[in-house]
Amino acid sequence: MARISLEPRRTVLYRLSEWYSRRTYGDVLDPLRAIGHNRRVMMADARFEMAVGKWKALDPQLKLLAQMAASHVIGCSWCTDFGYWLAHRAGMPEQKLHAVPGWRDDRGQFTDLELDVLEYAEEMCRTSPQIDDDLADRLLRQLGEAAFVELTAIVAVENLRSRMNSALGLTGQGFKDRCELRPRSGAGTAVASGA
Repeated sequence: MARISLEPRRTVLYRLSEWYSRRTYGDVLDPLRAIGHNRRVMMADARFEMAVGKWKALDPQLKLLAQMAASHVIGCSWCTDFGYWLAHRAGMPEQKLHAVPGWRDDRGQFTDLELDVLEYAEEMCRTSPQIDDDLADRLLRQLGEAAFVELTAIVAVENLRSRMNSALGLTGQGFKDRCELRPRSGAGTAVASGA
């Protein structure tokens, strides 16, 4: 249950943001409802997210995998729910979506580069990040400097989103159910991420 009311004052700015959210995602996102209580935070977040949306150096599928891994490690159920929906909408294969939480045990679903991205995202999410130099070198060689910087930044952004949403008590909003993902036979309930 959310720790804050998800019914902020309906200012002009909030109503405009609400309209955009419905148009883009089919619903008003709970994180928007929560930050709608603080106009300055909401405006800063909107500017920030618009800027993040323009980052194009990193392959979009790798970006989604990094976000899903990060929010899974942090334990943000809202981000997990939304991340499934975003990745499904972007055409990520269902098998990969289900394999993200247990990628170390289901490595066959991923390329070597994707495995490195998942590991990097997890390591960055530790309270004291412990990035192995060999892992960073492999990613730099395969991605190049611009995409490596973007990978690092998107994992940090997902840390911000996931930690904020978790602290506000936001939980799944039903986005995962909208993409009709079903657990693979023999697999437990999969939990991934993303915002």
